[in-house]
Amino acid sequence: MNKPILTGVTALIPVILLSGFALAQSAQVEALRGAEVDEPVPLDQVHRTIEGRMQRNYRQQPPLIPHSIEQYQIDLRTNQCLSCHDWTKAGERNAPTLSMTHYLDREGRELDQIAGTRYFCNQCHVPQADTPALVDNVFEPSSGN
Repeated sequence: MNKPILTGVTALIPVILLSGFALAQSAQVEALRGAEVDEPVPLDQVHRTIEGRMQRNYRQQPPLIPHSIEQYQIDLRTNQCLSCHDWTKAGERNAPTLSMTHYLDREGRELDQIAGTRYFCNQCHVPQADTPALVDNVFEPSSGN
Protein backbone atom coordinates (compact mmCIF):
# COMPACT_ATOMS: atom_id res chain seq x y z
CA MET A 1 0.00 0.00 0.00
CA ASN A 2 1.14 3.56 -0.73
CA LYS A 3 2.66 5.35 2.35
CA PRO A 4 0.48 8.56 2.07
CA ILE A 5 -2.69 6.46 1.79
CA LEU A 6 -1.67 4.33 4.77
CA THR A 7 -0.95 7.49 6.79
CA GLY A 8 -4.34 8.98 5.84
CA VAL A 9 -6.24 5.79 6.77
CA THR A 10 -4.36 5.57 10.06
CA ALA A 11 -5.26 9.19 10.84
CA LEU A 12 -8.95 8.61 10.04
CA ILE A 13 -9.41 5.60 12.34
CA PRO A 14 -9.43 7.59 15.63
CA VAL A 15 -11.75 10.21 14.11
CA ILE A 16 -14.25 7.56 13.00
CA LEU A 17 -14.11 5.78 16.37
CA LEU A 18 -14.57 9.02 18.34
CA SER A 19 -17.48 10.19 16.20
CA GLY A 20 -19.24 6.82 16.68
CA PHE A 21 -18.71 7.07 20.44
CA ALA A 22 -20.14 10.62 20.47
CA LEU A 23 -23.23 9.46 18.57
CA ALA A 24 -23.73 6.57 21.00
CA GLN A 25 -23.49 8.94 23.95
CA SER A 26 -26.08 11.32 22.51
CA ALA A 27 -28.60 8.56 21.69
CA GLN A 28 -31.34 8.35 24.34
CA VAL A 29 -32.25 4.81 25.36
CA GLU A 30 -35.94 4.50 26.20
CA ALA A 31 -36.93 1.46 28.23
CA LEU A 32 -40.26 -0.26 27.65
CA ARG A 33 -40.85 -0.54 31.39
CA GLY A 34 -41.25 3.24 31.76
CA ALA A 35 -38.04 3.92 33.70
CA GLU A 36 -34.40 4.61 32.96
CA VAL A 37 -32.26 1.58 32.24
CA ASP A 38 -30.35 1.87 35.52
CA GLU A 39 -33.35 2.93 37.63
CA PRO A 40 -34.73 0.20 39.92
CA VAL A 41 -38.47 -0.40 39.65
CA PRO A 42 -40.28 -2.18 42.51
CA LEU A 43 -41.90 -5.40 41.28
CA ASP A 44 -45.32 -4.54 42.68
CA GLN A 45 -45.42 -1.54 40.32
CA VAL A 46 -44.41 -3.59 37.27
CA HIS A 47 -47.25 -6.11 37.50
CA ARG A 48 -50.08 -7.16 39.73
CA THR A 49 -51.35 -10.71 39.83
CA ILE A 50 -55.06 -11.05 39.19
CA GLU A 51 -57.55 -13.33 40.86
CA GLY A 52 -58.99 -16.32 39.04
CA ARG A 53 -57.90 -17.75 35.74
CA MET A 54 -57.49 -15.78 32.55
CA GLN A 55 -59.17 -17.02 29.39
CA ARG A 56 -56.84 -18.55 26.82
CA ASN A 57 -56.38 -16.69 23.54
CA TYR A 58 -55.93 -19.67 21.23
CA ARG A 59 -56.39 -23.41 21.15
CA GLN A 60 -53.67 -25.35 22.99
CA GLN A 61 -52.24 -22.21 24.61
CA PRO A 62 -50.43 -23.28 27.77
CA PRO A 63 -52.52 -22.15 30.75
CA LEU A 64 -51.22 -19.17 32.70
CA ILE A 65 -50.28 -19.73 36.34
CA PRO A 66 -52.93 -18.00 38.53
CA HIS A 67 -50.60 -17.58 41.53
CA SER A 68 -47.14 -16.25 42.33
CA ILE A 69 -44.19 -18.57 41.73
CA GLU A 70 -41.63 -16.12 43.07
CA GLN A 71 -40.20 -18.50 45.70
CA TYR A 72 -40.71 -21.73 43.74
CA GLN A 73 -37.66 -23.88 43.15
CA ILE A 74 -37.50 -25.47 39.71
CA ASP A 75 -34.13 -27.00 38.90
CA LEU A 76 -32.65 -30.41 38.05
CA ARG A 77 -33.31 -31.77 41.54
CA THR A 78 -36.55 -30.08 42.58
CA ASN A 79 -39.76 -28.95 40.93
CA GLN A 80 -42.11 -27.43 43.51
CA CYS A 81 -44.94 -27.23 40.99
CA LEU A 82 -45.19 -31.01 41.16
CA SER A 83 -45.84 -30.94 44.91
CA CYS A 84 -49.40 -29.84 44.06
CA HIS A 85 -49.96 -30.52 40.35
CA ASP A 86 -48.51 -34.02 39.89
CA TRP A 87 -51.28 -36.58 39.29
CA THR A 88 -50.46 -38.32 42.58
CA LYS A 89 -51.11 -35.17 44.67
CA ALA A 90 -53.46 -32.91 42.71
CA GLY A 91 -56.66 -34.40 44.19
CA GLU A 92 -55.68 -33.96 47.82
CA ARG A 93 -54.29 -30.45 47.15
CA ASN A 94 -57.35 -29.38 45.13
CA ALA A 95 -55.08 -28.31 42.26
CA PRO A 96 -55.47 -28.91 38.53
CA THR A 97 -53.72 -32.07 37.37
CA LEU A 98 -51.11 -31.86 34.66
CA SER A 99 -52.29 -32.84 31.20
CA MET A 100 -51.60 -36.46 30.27
CA THR A 101 -49.31 -35.13 27.52
CA HIS A 102 -46.86 -34.23 30.29
CA TYR A 103 -46.54 -37.96 31.08
CA LEU A 104 -45.61 -39.09 27.57
CA ASP A 105 -42.06 -39.64 26.38
CA ARG A 106 -40.86 -38.61 22.92
CA GLU A 107 -42.14 -41.87 21.42
CA GLY A 108 -45.61 -41.39 22.94
CA ARG A 109 -45.23 -44.05 25.66
CA GLU A 110 -47.01 -43.33 28.97
CA LEU A 111 -44.79 -42.71 32.00
CA ASP A 112 -45.54 -42.87 35.74
CA GLN A 113 -43.76 -39.56 36.31
CA ILE A 114 -43.51 -36.34 34.36
CA ALA A 115 -41.50 -36.56 31.15
CA GLY A 116 -38.10 -34.89 31.18
CA THR A 117 -39.19 -32.75 28.22
CA ARG A 118 -42.00 -31.28 30.36
CA TYR A 119 -40.16 -30.96 33.68
CA PHE A 120 -39.35 -27.23 33.56
CA CYS A 121 -42.88 -25.81 33.78
CA ASN A 122 -41.97 -22.16 33.26
CA GLN A 123 -40.66 -22.87 29.78
CA CYS A 124 -44.29 -22.74 28.66
CA HIS A 125 -46.33 -21.57 31.66
CA VAL A 126 -45.93 -18.08 33.12
CA PRO A 127 -47.70 -16.29 35.97
CA GLN A 128 -50.64 -14.24 34.76
CA ALA A 129 -50.42 -10.54 35.43
CA ASP A 130 -52.51 -7.45 34.81
CA THR A 131 -49.95 -5.27 33.05
CA PRO A 132 -50.07 -2.43 30.55
CA ALA A 133 -49.19 -3.43 27.02
CA LEU A 134 -45.57 -2.65 26.13
CA VAL A 135 -46.32 -2.47 22.41
CA ASP A 136 -49.49 -2.18 20.37
CA ASN A 137 -51.13 -5.61 20.11
CA VAL A 138 -53.32 -6.41 17.12
CA PHE A 139 -53.65 -10.15 17.86
CA GLU A 140 -57.21 -11.49 17.53
CA PRO A 141 -58.00 -14.67 19.49
CA SER A 142 -59.50 -17.61 17.66
CA SER A 143 -63.27 -17.98 17.72
CA GLY A 144 -63.05 -21.55 19.02
CA ASN A 145 -63.11 -23.30 15.65
